[in-house]
Amino acid sequence: HKWNTVAVVSDGTRVLGLGDIGPKAGLPVMEGKALLYKYLGGVDAWPIMLDTKDPDKIIETVLMIQPGFGGINLEDFSQPKCFRILDTLRAKAEIPVWHDDQQGTAMVTLAGLINALKIVGKKMSEVRIVFVGSGASNVACSRLIFACGATPALCMMVDSKGILHRRRLDIATRKAEFVDKWKLCQITNDDEREGGIPDALKGADVVIALSTPGPDVLKKEWIETMAKDAIVFACANPIPEIWPWEAKAAGAAVVATGRSDFPNQVNNSLGFPGIFRGALDVRAKTITDEMCIAAAHALADMAVEKGLTPDYLLPTMDEWDVFPREAAAVAMKAVEQGIARCPTTHEEEYERASAIIKRSRDMTKTMMDEGFIAETE
Repeated sequence: HKWNTVAVVSDGTRVLGLGDIGPKAGLPVMEGKALLYKYLGGVDAWPIMLDTKDPDKIIETVLMIQPGFGGINLEDFSQPKCFRILDTLRAKAEIPVWHDDQQGTAMVTLAGLINALKIVGKKMSEVRIVFVGSGASNVACSRLIFACGATPALCMMVDSKGILHRRRLDIATRKAEFVDKWKLCQITNDDEREGGIPDALKGADVVIALSTPGPDVLKKEWIETMAKDAIVFACANPIPEIWPWEAKAAGAAVVATGRSDFPNQVNNSLGFPGIFRGALDVRAKTITDEMCIAAAHALADMAVEKGLTPDYLLPTMDEWDVFPREAAAVAMKAVEQGIARCPTTHEEEYERASAIIKRSRDMTKTMMDEGFIAETE
């Protein structure tokens, strides 16, 4: 069953909000990821912890183990090395390689943004988006959102030293290391605005914050300066950059966070199980940005069908039909792009994915009921 197996590979250098805790301490997180792959996507996943921080050794190791897997999930690698690791492996590997902190976050965020814009009646190409935080997640978010029609010149990105712009010498002098950030300096912020988060938010339609856990990373008075019917994605965990009720009180029309106990959870678990299900089923050679965008539209469309509201942007993980829908969308895009080794139809893939996922969910539930898998406390 090699075709249905994924290696969850990590060096433990950027685990959740804990930072560099190392491969041993990071193992339980990867085990949890593997369980989600099985339960939500019917994918057999194996955690593999690497006791090295050297990107060249990481790349070499992944290329050596790829014959035994159908796909690779890179997890919790620190930046900037995570960009080179992903780009190199996507170019050299013969199976799909995915960095969930980049592509998974970007896909689900894009889906939420698509629906948020529908609620407020604004166009992707016309909105001013401010990305707060310039780590792997937000850099990938910007790339996918721009590919889906947003105008880079209207958008801004803010890191710990302020707004990105063409005169940022701290980035220019290290542009070989921070290739993606330097590119963003060139294509965003066309009016060359300088300053920090409050300066960037003035008149903005959307803020997507993937930065330091809050509260008060985004202040209420800053949200008040945004455009009418503002959209606020405050996705830091465990505490969002601003509490949802404070953002609403400041005039935000739609607010999303990374937490399940608030409305509109933006969570990677809505993405990677379905995306890999579709990619593995057609034996895709890679996972392209276009496949991610197709999955984002499938995710967004399901919420529209169920009844889009300001407090219901995306389906929840309990609405498991979203995963075969994503799988079918991803598989069809792979077929369209000529990278599917086993082409299929939309109907065939939807039925196949539904059957695999249902069987996996039933098996997992039985094992939990019988005590073989401990329930969370």
